[in-house]
Amino acid sequence: MIRDRPHPPLNFALSPLNESAYIVVSHHTTDDKYMKQEENSKPQDGGATRREFLKKSTLAAAAVAASANIFKTPVYGQDQAPAPGSVVGANSRLQVGYIGTGGQGMAHVNIQHENAAANNIVQIAACDLSDHRQQDAKAVIGANCKLYKDYEKLLENKDIDAVTIATVDHWHCKTAMAALEAGKHVYVEKPMTRYLEEAFALHDTVKKTGKIAQIGSQGCTAAGWHKAAELISGGKIGTPVWAQGYYCRNSKNGEWNYPVQAWCQPGDLDWDKWQAPVKNKKAFDADSYFRWRKYYPYCAGPLGDLVPHRLLPLMFATGKPEFPVRVTCIGTKNVHADKTPPATTERDCPEFVQLSAEFPSGLTIMIVSSTVAARSPGFVIYGHEASLEIGSSGERVQLIPEKDFSEDIDLQTFDGLSPTEDIGAHEKNWFDSIRANKQPNAGIDLATRAQTVICLAEMSNRLNMSCLFDEATRKVTTMDGKEVAAISYGSLAQS
Repeated sequence: MIRDRPHPPLNFALSPLNESAYIVVSHHTTDDKYMKQEENSKPQDGGATRREFLKKSTLAAAAVAASANIFKTPVYGQDQAPAPGSVVGANSRLQVGYIGTGGQGMAHVNIQHENAAANNIVQIAACDLSDHRQQDAKAVIGANCKLYKDYEKLLENKDIDAVTIATVDHWHCKTAMAALEAGKHVYVEKPMTRYLEEAFALHDTVKKTGKIAQIGSQGCTAAGWHKAAELISGGKIGTPVWAQGYYCRNSKNGEWNYPVQAWCQPGDLDWDKWQAPVKNKKAFDADSYFRWRKYYPYCAGPLGDLVPHRLLPLMFATGKPEFPVRVTCIGTKNVHADKTPPATTERDCPEFVQLSAEFPSGLTIMIVSSTVAARSPGFVIYGHEASLEIGSSGERVQLIPEKDFSEDIDLQTFDGLSPTEDIGAHEKNWFDSIRANKQPNAGIDLATRAQTVICLAEMSNRLNMSCLFDEATRKVTTMDGKEVAAISYGSLAQS
């Protein structure tokens, strides 16, 4: 089980934690990673206004109210304790294992190795279906690293407290559920699962075991999205109306056409187990192994690989993420970028997708993802009274009033927010949450709601329909009320 290699976002650079002085900007935490420099937040209209007079006249009352209520406005997930389970001591050293040590898996191995002392962890074991990739992990972790070809054997290791899972997508659910049942905390890469039924199975297992599960959408730990959640929860934009997000790339050689490595041979890799969950199995195929993100049996394409990086933070920022009630998606493939590289197969999945999701509150979210056109607009959450523009790495939030509310709402910019989108910060949030026995930033409730959107979007595109969803029954129906089984392994030809 592998990930081919990390794929850094095209439109922004990651930056380390900023350790300068801060003041609190979020009601739900005292952690300095969600704090900012006071001088970076200021009105921008340039002079005294009626609003300033009103603010000054009520200063004393506001100060009293703030002192009483500053910690009473929770941002989604942070006030929700997990189900009962064993609690790790605040100073306990966590022993970590890794399932899947390909490209993205090795990114986690390396980042956690660099931050092991700061996070008070020790890396003790690694599993991959490739012997070659097992040795990659051992070269970083050290000679004492225990190696496994089967994840079941790794999970029998009683010394392991937590596992980081970065396998091919169709193994996310099985490995994560097994780890939870074995008493391990779990960090599992996005997408949370391959199909919808797996998302609910994993959700229910997390709730049953009480273990801490973090999904690898690291934008959820960027401070800008927490600031946006604080502003929305505080009513600063009025009723949220719609939001937009983008993850767009371009490549002459076709996205995910990674080089096929000579070491990848049947003798190195347990190919039968690698493809075990899928229906349309094939003889050993190195192209599928390294370029699996192109093919539906293993991945939902941009919907599974790129969209989660935008969808989860946007849903987090609403303060109260909901299950969708309707999802529609269009996917196209008109560039045929795979025809340029030699010795490769054209992808099953689209080169471009556009999804629209409607939620019970009336909010709609639109996400666009492209692998053949890189330019895109910014991230915006539009409210009835004001909008929020969020920097692409979560470093900046701008509050922009609607014209009709400009006398009551100041234009404000919050700059230099930290941390920005960063895998190391997201991993730290997971380790901290394990010790505090609290929900992490991309916890199971948020992740299940987002995965429902992603799975319905794939259904919409592949079945040429709009998907209605009932949270209570977990059923999908057409616009005329006909129930449609959620797609899964074996339900379509490419699955």
